Order: sequence, then C-alpha cells, then structure tokens
Amino acid sequence: MSLLSIENLSLDIAGTPILKDVDLTIEPGEVLGLVGESGSGKSMTALTVMQLLPEAARARGQVTFNGIDILKAPEEAMCRLRGDDLGMVFQEPMTALNPVKTIGEQVAEGIRWHTGASRANAEDRARAMLDRVGLPEAKFPLSRFPHQLSGGQRQRVVIAIACALNPKLLIADEPTTALDVVLQAQILELLRELVVENRMGLLLISHDLAVVADMADRVTILRHGEVMESGPTASVLTEQRHPYTRRLAEASTHVPARPHTPASPNTEPTRLLEVSNIVKDYPGARKGLFSRAKPFRAVDDVSFSLDTGHAVALVGRSGCGKSTLARMILALDTPTAGEIRLAGENLAGKSQRELRHARRDMQVVFQDPYGSFNPRHRVERLVAEPLHLLDEKPSAQNRRERVAEALHLVGLSPADMEKFPHEFSGGQRQRISIARAIITRPKLIVADEPVSALDVSIRAQVLDLFADLNHRLGLTYLFITHDLTVARAITDEVMVMHEGQIMERGPTHAVLDAPRTEAARALVNAAPDLNQSLKKRRHLEAGK
Repeated sequence: MSLLSIENLSLDIAGTPILKDVDLTIEPGEVLGLVGESGSGKSMTALTVMQLLPEAARARGQVTFNGIDILKAPEEAMCRLRGDDLGMVFQEPMTALNPVKTIGEQVAEGIRWHTGASRANAEDRARAMLDRVGLPEAKFPLSRFPHQLSGGQRQRVVIAIACALNPKLLIADEPTTALDVVLQAQILELLRELVVENRMGLLLISHDLAVVADMADRVTILRHGEVMESGPTASVLTEQRHPYTRRLAEASTHVPARPHTPASPNTEPTRLLEVSNIVKDYPGARKGLFSRAKPFRAVDDVSFSLDTGHAVALVGRSGCGKSTLARMILALDTPTAGEIRLAGENLAGKSQRELRHARRDMQVVFQDPYGSFNPRHRVERLVAEPLHLLDEKPSAQNRRERVAEALHLVGLSPADMEKFPHEFSGGQRQRISIARAIITRPKLIVADEPVSALDVSIRAQVLDLFADLNHRLGLTYLFITHDLTVARAITDEVMVMHEGQIMERGPTHAVLDAPRTEAARALVNAAPDLNQSLKKRRHLEAGK
C-alpha cells in the first residue's frame, strides 16, 4: 500500500473547477516532484491532502494517507495527523510563523500538543531540531522572534516545525523560492537527508525544473488542474512527450534575444553610474545604558561603474549587502562614506527637492509587485505615480496617454488602466510594475529579484520584456538576483558580492563559467543545473 494515494481527485471552489481527475502516489522514502505554472493546482492539491481548503471548496475522489481516507476524516482526526504524521513547509515562512511567539515556542508547541511532553522536554527537543536544521542555540537562541531572522533562517524554522515529530509525509510548497543558491542547496540537502533517515515521503512542489530533477524520483506535471504527464523524473524531463512538458523545459533554460546596435569604432561608452568607495555602517546593538556594540558594516568600500545601455547583475548570498547598496544608489539611504554619481551628478547630501531629477532618471522594479501596489488604486493611478517627478505636471489627457503608452510597451492594453491589481496574474502585475518604472523614461532601472516569485514560463516572458526594453529604450539595468540562470540570460556583466564587498566582476559567462574567487565558486557550485541534474538522475535510474 502506498503512503499517499490520490485517485480521480476533482476540486471546485464556489463552482469553479480547480482540479480535474488528478492521480498520484508517493511511497515511503520517495520524493515526488509536482510541477506546473502558477494556477495549475499544485498548492490546492497539497491543501487537499492537509484538509486546509477554503469553506467553499468541494473535493471528490479518493485521497488515502497511510490507510486513512482523508476526504472522510473528521477534523479531530486531521488535527492529530497534522504536525505528527503529516507535515507541511509553506512557501512564505514569515506568514507561516506567528510573529508574537519565539521560534522555540513555535517548534515546541506541536511537540507538546502531540506527545504530551513537559515544557522542558519539548524545549530540549525543539533545541535539537533547530540545531539539526542549522540554527544552533549558541547563535540562534530559542528566545528569538521570526522578525529577528533572515528569510533563509525563517524557512529553516518552518522546516523544524514540520519535521519535529518525524512525519511520514512532508509536503514542501516552493520551500526555496526566496533563498539564495547556497541556502537553497543546504535546505534541499537537509530534506534529502530526512527522507533517507526517516523513510519519509516528500511531495516537493516547485516551478524550478532543475531543483525537481535534482531531488525527485518521480515527477507529475500539472496544467489547469489536470495531469499532463507523470513518471520517472529523468524519463519525463528528457523525453518530454507532452508539448507542455517541452514548453516548461524550454522556458527553464530560456535566453532572451538581445539585439545590439553596433557602436561606431570612435564612440566612447557613456558612463551613467559611478559608485566610489561606498561604505555603510549600522549602529551596533545597545549593550547597556551608555554603550553599544561595534557598528555593523553592511557595505565595505564598494566601487564600480555602469555604462549606458548595459545590463549588470549583482549576485551574492542573502545578507551580503546587495539590497543595502541598491537603496543607496536609489538615494533611499545615505552612505556612511563614499560617492554615488548619476550622469556625473553627486547624489550625496542633496535634499528631497534636489533629488527629483535623479529619481526621475532612475526607477526600481520590486520582487513582489503586488506588495508594491496600493490594492485600492486602479492601474492608471499606479502606473502614473512617478509622473510627479516631472518638472511640468501633465494634463489629465496627457497623463492617460503616457500610461497607455507605457502599458503598450510592456504588452498590456490601455483598457487595463481601469482594473485593480488583484484582477491580474503575477506576471501581468510584474509588467504593470515595469510600466510604472519606465513611464518617466528613466536612464537606469534597478530590478530587485524581479522574477524570483514567477514560474518559469512567465519568467521567460518577463526576461524577454526586459531585453526588448533595453534594445528599444536604451535602458541600463542593475539586476539584483540570487538566480544565476537569470544573470546568465539577461546581463552583460556580473558582480559577485560577499560580506559587503565586490569580490569579482567580469563578463557574465566568464565569471559564471570560470569563477576566480571562493565566493563566486560557492554560488556557481550551489546553483542547480537542469542538464547536470538530469544526467545524474538518468544514472541513478539506470542503476535501479
């Protein structure tokens, strides 16, 4: 008998079909990858197994876990299963954790509830589990709160909660989406170890085919709630019998066409941005009434320049200083020392009024477009927000024309001006975010993880859009990313940042194919590679 068996599962929410006759099985000690685009039904499949569906949901078919009919199990029985035999790692750890409870309390809570252990015993087990996931008490005491941890550290806490009682089945829903490649590799290795040690079944939900190829024994491809293809990972992802599987694989390795107009031999590159010896210190934690700990140096003597029309990636591990540096370039934070010049103009010491021209010439595209929008405003108002930076306020008619033009440039319709953000998909919202960024015709765009939360097909479309705007508008990009595939696909050069310093810089392929520094090698070695993962997976399957 399979650990988990799903047969003919159909699901609708308020009459809208979500899943249609889904079949899948997971054996003890097996990893099943569940792959598909946003909206394909991956997360709803997981929530059906956990019985955490919304009130209006209606499920039909059969879901059997360890001999238990999940769809007929009462809530009391499900409460006993969740956290004990069934564990789940959610995609966004900050929303999965209680912000007013310490990490020790949250890991110990399930242990006490399911086993009746004393507080002291539960804390000891929580301490051991947190150490197991790489959060030793010496550095991460149980008294810490979620907001005091980085994204990767919070994800480790979520994994500790889910695995504290050695569940028979763990569901991991995009567990590494927001993590840098080194942290991602560490967490995937941890999940792999838990599967082997505890004979645990793992349902790995991901849009990253390289991760799935590296981790999963079998893979199921979902589209619009239906299974398109299922089978051994290497066979499915190599043979690509279904056109949709082929499309996903092509999108995973997609490289946008980036046509360049040949420069005149006598034309010198135009220097747009110059960053000179930038330092950023933050005050240390207060040790007493009159003293503080040593200041923390987030950015340490960084210098580089960007030429007009170039796309440069800034890559590095979480906490290395990438976002702090970006905030100083955007004049949202003040350097402790050094200079930042945009088109020859020094931004240091300028008032908000004096920075208007600079802010018109540089805009930002955020990782989470929905979080950067006011949900109560329509698209016209959202996209038009930067127009207040212009010297002359546009008329209502001119404003609408500018918004319509910006939407057209990013592949949307002027009719979309009347809609609200929630009426769009994730990829469309990112296009709106890009439209807002280009409406003032800036010279520089800082893109902070602009595609990390998007599935592979939408990511390919957005990268194509960035490349097209670079060609048509001559935009200069600074891409902040932890995804080396994105850096390879879209940028001319790469800068590797580590502990506040730029450790290596050079042409993208030179740095990523032959890294010279340890920091760059660590990133490259940890980055998942679809072709290499499939090669290893084929070898494993051939040996069985």
